[in-house]
Amino acid sequence: MDNKPIKTPNGWIRPLDPIRHHKERNWDYKGRGIYHITLVVAEHYPLFGHLAGEKPENAYIELNEYGRLVLERLLETPRMYEEKGYALKILATQVMPDHIHLVIQATDQLPRSIGTVIRGFKSACTSIYKREYCCPNDGTKVHREGCRNDATKMHGGEESIVQFSRIFTRTGTIWEQTPAHYHERILHKDVSLQAMIDYVHDNPRRLAIKRANPGMFRIQEDIQWKEHSFRAMGNRFWLDYPLKEALYCSRSLTKEEIEAKREGCFAKAEDGTVYISAAISEGEKQICRALREAGYPLVVLLAEGFPREESEHYKYYKPSGEYFEACAKGQLLLIEPSAEMLERPQTVEKTAAKVGDIPHSSKRWRFVAMNAIAEEFAK
Repeated sequence: MDNKPIKTPNGWIRPLDPIRHHKERNWDYKGRGIYHITLVVAEHYPLFGHLAGEKPENAYIELNEYGRLVLERLLETPRMYEEKGYALKILATQVMPDHIHLVIQATDQLPRSIGTVIRGFKSACTSIYKREYCCPNDGTKVHREGCRNDATKMHGGEESIVQFSRIFTRTGTIWEQTPAHYHERILHKDVSLQAMIDYVHDNPRRLAIKRANPGMFRIQEDIQWKEHSFRAMGNRFWLDYPLKEALYCSRSLTKEEIEAKREGCFAKAEDGTVYISAAISEGEKQICRALREAGYPLVVLLAEGFPREESEHYKYYKPSGEYFEACAKGQLLLIEPSAEMLERPQTVEKTAAKVGDIPHSSKRWRFVAMNAIAEEFAK
């Protein structure tokens, strides 16, 4: 099976499987590859342990008894599958209270897909829970007296393991039930391997930061600003800041022109200007990234928006790695424009005049609308 992406008129894409939405079409899951796997506990229950450490800088996960059993089983996976003809290497692991991160490499052709290994591990963890903490007959009655009586460790300790049985008896598994069965990212560029490993190891610190700044990581519904209504996350203050300017770059700009614009933006940011951008074009992305890394505040319009309240990811959503730190420091505001804002022809037409006529049916219409909204917010 060809592991390369598909070339379309709109560029190179890797379409997702409509049933197993984490799977990439045209990727050989029996071939060599590096995967970042995320496994989530049912109802995001803190089954494996709890966050410890006084500050984000020294945060770590203190595993309970079951969490240590799960980690042990995870680290044994390559050896257990070796005799079955699987060449596997674990590059990074992080057991969090309610989920697991794993970076695993298939170093040679596999007898069956990598999904077989992941499903086997998941099944083994469920079996361990049932064997160690539930009656072997009906899977409902806790038989470990020590766990029942240790009420001093309610948050991630042994008592927490026992209390999970109310979920386990209903689901029959410790894992969340989704069509994809697990979340997966495939490493396509060697340069991103270290970033992937660093992200996995950095999870305790990120969790500590999020808990220390709950207001900055909450999706704020129905925010009112002038005549607009929208959803947002981050520091709401930046919308009321008096000195704001919209940032957008034509896709036709050269590297030299983007660099010149970046220098101009930095000079204004130094004088107190806060930039608002949809960060759509490559030039916009580069300048926004540079401003963020330099510690300047930003307001970013999200084309895809936030998860809806009925989504399983709504409560646990957080910005991607590139925005996470800025959000925690109060330097970022993320905005999801409402459908009404995106359908304001008078504002779109004003911006469209600067980039040429844009037919309403064109996909560029939405991008032009986003830039027009940035201008409105900047007024």
